[in-house]
This record gives sequence, structure tokens and C-alpha cells, in this order.
Amino acid sequence: MIQVSTAAWGNRDNAPRTPGFEVSMQLVCPAGNLPALQAAIDAGADAVYAGFRDQTNARAFPGLNFSDAELRDGIAYAHQRGKQVYLALNTYPDSTRLRQWYGAVDKAAEFGCDAIIAAEMAVLDYATRMHPALKRHLSVQGSATTAPALRYAYERFGISRAVLPRVLSIQQVERLCEGSPVPLEVFAFGSLCIMVEGRCQLSSYVTGASPNRHGVCSPASFVRWEEHDDGRRSVRLNQVLIDKFEPAEPAGYPTVCKGRFDVGGEIFHALEEPTSLNTLELLPRLAQAGVAALKIEGRQRGVAYVGSVTRTWRAALDRYRDAPASWSLQPGWQQSLSKHAEGHQTTLGPYHRSWH
Repeated sequence: MIQVSTAAWGNRDNAPRTPGFEVSMQLVCPAGNLPALQAAIDAGADAVYAGFRDQTNARAFPGLNFSDAELRDGIAYAHQRGKQVYLALNTYPDSTRLRQWYGAVDKAAEFGCDAIIAAEMAVLDYATRMHPALKRHLSVQGSATTAPALRYAYERFGISRAVLPRVLSIQQVERLCEGSPVPLEVFAFGSLCIMVEGRCQLSSYVTGASPNRHGVCSPASFVRWEEHDDGRRSVRLNQVLIDKFEPAEPAGYPTVCKGRFDVGGEIFHALEEPTSLNTLELLPRLAQAGVAALKIEGRQRGVAYVGSVTRTWRAALDRYRDAPASWSLQPGWQQSLSKHAEGHQTTLGPYHRSWH
């Protein structure tokens, strides 16, 4: 058992959260590159999360992420403005590659990252032993959905925050806030994941490259777009037909879970529709539950997405902070967010399911 700090909880002696205990929620935004990091900070993010240009993070797309020099510059930019940078080290290395993840932890400490976001216990253990002052956040990839799971990570690795998977109802989030030994972060906007994060097998089934180990749901080397004479397009992943699109139909980056499939003679989105999570209407309830941070998904998205979504959530959070009793959902906020949603559609996802 290690000794852990309760500084993140002030003087509450690490007691479980009390229903109705409100905090000033932190806004955590994506940074797929240095311009996106700067856009997020300028638009009002309290913190950004970023990754190195390798498979240590779960958005290992070509042309994305940070070199060592770029991350140093990004950290300096954020710290000069009183903001934070978290390093995503949220994939699962096999035993032959652990040294690369350990090296990334060393760099996070050396460069001055404010925290790492990790799921693999060996990575968390290394950070705990070698860099105890470096804060450790349990990644959504850790799939911690129960209070005992959160307690284990807190007691064993001294985590100071945990990111909850996007499979929980609002009632489940509220109960976890009551019993969690650490502050909790939830996804507020962006792409959904139908799996309990960290356990997806779909992409590895089709391509042989696990998203949990290699950092990409659909590796670009396996993606093939085909243009047809009638203007339609189709997309294949490792020669498996994932979807077909009409000429004017928007098409996002192809993943197996959001493809259309023939099921009993009917072709439809059998697993998940290409829509974005949007919890803006739940903001007061999440605040009252004691959620510590709201996370925006989208490190693979561009600067325009990052800036616009961050500004919208900043406005909503600031209005709630200043006048929680009179806070109301503004149509302009929703209109702005819908422009950046997958398929221009948004959903509350599992948050609104009636069973829990």
C-alpha cells in the first residue's frame, strides 16, 4: 500500500462525495497538434490532453500528435496562461514494448506535464515508483465503472482522478460520485464508443491491429475509399465493406462499430449510428452530482472544431458558475455544437437510458 495525497479534495479527508456537493467543473479539451492546443487554451479550456507521435496514445493517426519539441512548446504556452496539459498514455503495451511507455512517462515528468492519463497497471506502477510527484489520472481505457475498481486504483497507484467510460447512465454516474475516493471526469461531447473502453475487439477482428494496443480504431493503412460512376462512395476496412454513401451524404472516418450491415436482409447501423454525445442539457445535474471535470472528445478533429466546441462549453460553464439557479440551455449553444457532431446528430447516449 502506498501513501496517497488527498490534496485534490481539499480538507474533505477523502470522504465520499455528498449529493448536491457542487464544484467548479474543469473543462478538459482535445489537442491533436500544437495549433489545436493553442486554440483550446485561447477558447477557454482549463486543461488540454495530448499524445506523443507514437502508439503510446489512443489516437495514433499519421500526422497527428506531438514531437518532443512541440509538446514542450505546448506546455509552455498553457502554463504561461495558467492552464494545464495532460499526457495521454492510454494504450496497452505488450511486455516487449513497455520500455517505450516508461520512457514516455519519464518525458512527461521532465517536460512538466501536469498529469498522465494511463490505463495499463504497469505504466501506472512505474509512474508511481519513479515519479511520485507526477499526477496520475486513470484513463477511460481502464474501464473503471464501480467504486471498488476506483478504490483499487487509488490505493494501489495513488490516482488523483478517474475518467469514467461512456457506457454509464446518469444515475450510475451520480452513485459513483457519492462513493468514489477520487474526483471523477466524464465525457461531455464528442464521438461515442459502444464498448466498455479498453475492451474493444472489433477493429482487431477485422484488421489484426488492436485499437487498445496500437492506438487506432481503424488504421489508415487498412482504409480504402472507392468512387463509383453514379457518384456514390463506399469504404472498406481491410477489404471488408463497411459502408456505402450517397453522393451528398456526409461520411466520417470509418470504424466497424459505425458501419452499416446487412442483418436479415435489412441494411442499417446495426451497432451504433454515427452521432455525437452531447450532455450540455445535463450540465446542472452533473455539477450537482460532484463531477470534477468535463471532457471533450476529438484529438483527431481540426482546429475549428476544437475552438468552437470549447468556446460553447466555456460559455455554458461560466453562466452556470455565475448563476446556477437561473441557468438554462441556450438554443445557440446547441446549434453550434450540432454543426460539429457526427452526422450532424447528437444524443445523450447511455446517460438517458431508463434502466440502470
